Amino acid sequence: MKYKCSICGKVFESSEDIVTCPICASHIVEKVIEESKMPIPISINNPGIMRIEEKCIKCGRCRMVCQKQVGVVYDFNKAKREVCLSCGQCILNCPVGALVPKYNYRKVLDYLHDTKKIVVAFTSPAVRVALGEEFSIEGNVEGKMVTSLKELGFDYVFDTTFGADLTIMEEASEFVERLKNNGPLPQFSSCCPAWVRYLEIYHPNLIGNLSTCKSPIGMQGTMIKEYFSKVINVPKEDIIAVAVTPCTAKKREITLPDNKDTDFVITTTELAMMLRENSIDFNSLGDSNFDSIMNRGSGAGIIFGSSGGVCEALLRTAYYYLTGNNAPQEFLEFTPVRGYETVKEANIKINELELNLLVIHGMLNIEDILKSIENGNKKYHFIEVMNCPLGCVGGGGQPLGVVSKQEEMVNKRSASLYKEDSKVNIKASYENPDILSIYKNFLDKPLSPKAIELLHTSYEDRSSILGDNP
Repeated sequence: MKYKCSICGKVFESSEDIVTCPICASHIVEKVIEESKMPIPISINNPGIMRIEEKCIKCGRCRMVCQKQVGVVYDFNKAKREVCLSCGQCILNCPVGALVPKYNYRKVLDYLHDTKKIVVAFTSPAVRVALGEEFSIEGNVEGKMVTSLKELGFDYVFDTTFGADLTIMEEASEFVERLKNNGPLPQFSSCCPAWVRYLEIYHPNLIGNLSTCKSPIGMQGTMIKEYFSKVINVPKEDIIAVAVTPCTAKKREITLPDNKDTDFVITTTELAMMLRENSIDFNSLGDSNFDSIMNRGSGAGIIFGSSGGVCEALLRTAYYYLTGNNAPQEFLEFTPVRGYETVKEANIKINELELNLLVIHGMLNIEDILKSIENGNKKYHFIEVMNCPLGCVGGGGQPLGVVSKQEEMVNKRSASLYKEDSKVNIKASYENPDILSIYKNFLDKPLSPKAIELLHTSYEDRSSILGDNP
């Protein structure tokens, strides 16, 4: 075993039980861990992830996942600040549970006991098809999930598929505007905060290609504070908005200036912890419905939780905006962008307009595309990017399972979302009555001045984080 003396810095090998430096005879030495076995740096200020140091066995799996699976490549010694995307894939792959989401649920519990505050939960599509795994139930547990949140004391429970539909109304409108005005194209999706941070760090010159739309939780948090507060006649300062998501990167997202209307993000696993700590028997719960105003989402909003879902949802609405007609059946089950493949291409024709689409999950798979775009390749019109395997269903805040069976698990979750899409009558975002109502009563229309002010955002060049890295 190699050791390094903490006094004189000598590196040496020893097989003795009591290790003594051969230069200065000091016993203050530390084991030298191979770089490949070094754990990935996690700052104490990381908003999404934390390490339980006493559990860490220095196996290096988190580093391998970050660099070889996610695709975050950098020199730890040169980076000026933490380069972590907070995606949480290291959590799902840690063999000893040393990496966990940054827990916020106890702060939420404190507010649930505060009678002066109205506490609102809104849940992402991917949560309802994974939460049951924590209680040995497969498939969609939406009704039980809503009941469990009410049992915990949430005053209102909304469906973030509403926020997904709102995102599509704005993003499809933005896409059509870019098509008419020749760019900037391709338009990148912007609902995955790990992907957005990756682009800001590694390819800031392509920031202009990102959709300016906030993510679904960003839009819904704002609508809760700016619109719902007026509906119930409560000052927005007295409303605590809690997003329940499959994603640890969302915890970082809500620290950004334009996203602070969402007060807390708790993950699927944190919600399960809340239920257990409060002795709520999830399996015995009946079903409840989401509260009104933001309780309805279209099938397009539901499939947001799976890779390809954003692209398919956007097409359903963009087709309507471009033609004035509802999308044909082939757009309502758009198989070219479905499935576990990491890179999926589709070519479609709307009237005389030919569109090239790309759907990718995992940053390793986007690098060559980004470089080609930087070199002037304008082949694609729209590119959906998700960090996690098969999108949000494979998020870092989802229930843990056997690493070798992760692909099987996320495929089942994805299939559950598409099954729900097949059941609902409202297939496209522009058909959602709650969406139509909020535009009529508050936002006016997509891309209106008020919509731009409340539902859109800007991005920042963060490449300085890399220090002297290339």
